[in-house]
Order: sequence, then C-alpha cells, then structure tokens
Amino acid sequence: MEERETVEVRPTWLFVATLAGLSMLGPFAIDAILPAFSDMGAHFRVPEGALQQTLSVYLLAYAAMSLLHGPLSDALGRKPVMATGMALFVASSLAAGFAPTLPLVLACRALQGAAAGAGQIVSRAQVRDVFAGDRAQRTMAQVAMVFALGPALAPIIGGLLVVAGSWRGVFWFQAAYGLVMFALIVLWMPETHPVAARTRLDLRTLVTGMATVVRSPAGRRLALIPALAFGGQFVLISSSSLFIVNLLGKGATDFWMLFVPLIGGGLVGSWVSARFAGRVPGPRLASVGYVVSLAAATLLVVFSLVPGMSVLPWIVLPIPAFTFGLSVSFPVLTIAMLDLFPHTRGGASSVSSFVSLIFQSAISGLLAPLAGRTMPSLMAAVLAFMLVAFAVWRWHLRAGRAVARP
Repeated sequence: MEERETVEVRPTWLFVATLAGLSMLGPFAIDAILPAFSDMGAHFRVPEGALQQTLSVYLLAYAAMSLLHGPLSDALGRKPVMATGMALFVASSLAAGFAPTLPLVLACRALQGAAAGAGQIVSRAQVRDVFAGDRAQRTMAQVAMVFALGPALAPIIGGLLVVAGSWRGVFWFQAAYGLVMFALIVLWMPETHPVAARTRLDLRTLVTGMATVVRSPAGRRLALIPALAFGGQFVLISSSSLFIVNLLGKGATDFWMLFVPLIGGGLVGSWVSARFAGRVPGPRLASVGYVVSLAAATLLVVFSLVPGMSVLPWIVLPIPAFTFGLSVSFPVLTIAMLDLFPHTRGGASSVSSFVSLIFQSAISGLLAPLAGRTMPSLMAAVLAFMLVAFAVWRWHLRAGRAVARP
C-alpha cells in the first residue's frame, strides 16, 4: 500500500483542539434540541413524537452531504470545504431560531445537517494528513474524547437554555458555536492537503474515489462495524426524551442522568485507547473494547427485566462500561479505514460517516419511537446492535484484511 508523507503543523495543541471542536459540532447539534421537544410541541401544537423529524431530517441531510464533503476536500483542499460548511451552519442555525413554523424549522435543520458534516468528516482526514502510526491513533482518541462530550453537554446546555428562555435559544447558541469554529478555520487553520496531493475536481473522479472504498471488502466491513456498534449508543441518545421523561418520570433538566454516565465511559475509553496506542496491537485493543460493550449491553437487558432494577440508579450503571468499550475501539477502526485509502482519505471518511448516519437516521425516525416505549424493548435494541457489530468484527478479523497495526 502506497503511503504519502504527512504534513507538519504548529502549534500541535491548537490544531488538535480545533479538530476536536469541529468533530463535536455535529453530535452537539443533534442532541441539544432534545430537551426543547416539550416546549416546541406546545409552541407549534404538535405531539412530541412529530418532533423526532427534527432529528431525522438533520441526519438524512448530513448523510447525503457526507458523501461529498470528503471527496471535495480531496480535490479542493480541507480548509475551503470546512469554512464553507461552517458559514452555512451558522446561517441555518440563526434562521431556525427565528423560524415561525415547524416546516421552516425542519428546512433549517436539513441545511444544518448538510453543513455540519464538513467539520466532522474532513477533520478525521486531517488527523491522518498530519500524524502517522501510534501518534495518529493517539490523536484520533484525543479528538474522540472531545467528540464524546457533545452528546453529554448538548442536552444539559439545551435544557438550561430552554428553562432560561425558550427553544429558540438552543439554535442561537449553536450559531455562536459555529461562528467560533468558522473564525478558527479562516484565521488560523492551516491547509493540510497540499495541491500536489489533490485529486481532480470532476464527477467521475469523485465517484471513482468513493467506489474504490465501497468495492473494498475490508473497507465495507470497517464502515459497517462502528455504524452498528454506535447504533446501540444512538438508540439511547435518540430515545433519551422517552427514557428520561416517560420511563423514568423526570424533567427537561434531568437529561444529565443518562448523558453523564454515557459520556463518562466514552471519555475514559478514549483516554485508554490513546494510552495504549503502540503498546497493545490495535485489533486486540478493539476486541477488548467490544467484549466490554457486549457484556454491558447484556447487563442492560437483564436489569430492564428484573423487578426493582429497571429504575435509577441501577438501570444506568452498565452504560459507562458500554460506551467505554465503544470508545476504546473507535480510534483503531477509524485509522485502519483511513490507512486503507491514503490518497482519498476524505472519500474514505465520507463513506464511513455515510453508513453511520444512515443507521442513525433510521434509528431516530423509525426505531427509537418504538423501542423507547418500554425499558426492556429499549435495552434489547441496544444489545441487538452490539451483537451484530461484534459478529462483523470477528468476521473482519478472520478475513485477515487491513486492520491497522501500529
């Protein structure tokens, strides 16, 4: 496999911090609106279930554009694509905050989703543009630590904004966040994809680059495994309103009861992945992570079925272990995917994100409203995703194809 040289960037800490902030924007925009569902439902006079579409349209638009962000950055450079995406994100967030009807809010959410991926998808390619080997895995894990903060902080901040003002403040806060990211990209972010390494800007080249990823059996598996594994986590996230309010009987400011343990495990898992990069072979580290997640998902089902255990605090106790395992494994698989396609890293990142987002769109629009009706059905959905993810991971290892080894 041919490899191209990495690009040197100084100061490294600011580069990593900017990438981390960009990677967190997408999940933050998904989850910050969850505590506002009750307020929005009363304002627009629609049932809260109808507001699930604010998640679905965001994710569908995100998924559709994710197929273009990466290949466009391979052809045009990383910086122009990211800056344009952030500008559109700020504009759509402001418009959503002033929208007088729900259809207009949904239109703005679709534009938000189409723009947000420019930061998250392209930033993954930039990690591998600048770092290699163990350093790439450590950096990806560090970015994942901040990325994991998005789902935890978003509903907490969203709940506070709703209590302090109204649901519109959630969108205005997102606009301010996007504006900070836009300023960092334009005023400081270096271009990590030099002209000599870029692909041609034409439809055939863009399609060919993505088709190369899709035709690769290892590429397909490495895109599918994290999509399935994080599908279990996204079931909990997209059902959080049902879980917190309906099943546990809590309020708009109580979302931390789910998201703090969920994200705490993810932070520790990302730290462990960075700590053991180069010390433990990547496939072994990922295997340990998935075994831990599978065990935790099994406990969630057991607790949901045992009388007296499907309530706080018992029902959330296995959640940190579940997200810990996912976060240990994620950097290993991401670097493996990018290393398979060193000259079209943006395209590889796009395909991987697209598969995950298709799963998340289906979960938020179809599965979450059904699975979230009862505690056992919710936890059974989490376990089902993890079982399939683990099976595909074992298949990938047996196939012996292109798993990154430091």
